[in-house]
Amino acid sequence: QVQLVGSGGGLVQPGGSLRLSCVPSRSILNYAAMGWYRQVPGKQREWVAHITSGERTNYVDSVKGRFTISRDNFKNTVYLQMNSLKPEDTAVYYCYALEISGYKYWGQGTQVTVSS
Repeated sequence: QVQLVGSGGGLVQPGGSLRLSCVPSRSILNYAAMGWYRQVPGKQREWVAHITSGERTNYVDSVKGRFTISRDNFKNTVYLQMNSLKPEDTAVYYCYALEISGYKYWGQGTQVTVSS
């Protein structure tokens, strides 16, 4: 059973920064892509960003220029650096790992709250 451990959430003021981390129980090199979704209560889960095995990145339009996804193969960790945070970024952020088969593994979710 693959496990993903996400961390790094918290409370930050508008304009602030947070960095999320995601560590899978297997090597990140096993996955076609890794990334994050986020979810606000009462709304559908929204895809935020991913990084492929070839280190191509992509982002939802609302975070482009503010969020950066990266990975450290040596530390077996994927990061989501979130800058210039806005109240509308408040959500539970879920990291995921996508296998070539199309199967997704999910982390447990970490709360990000942007509020003054």
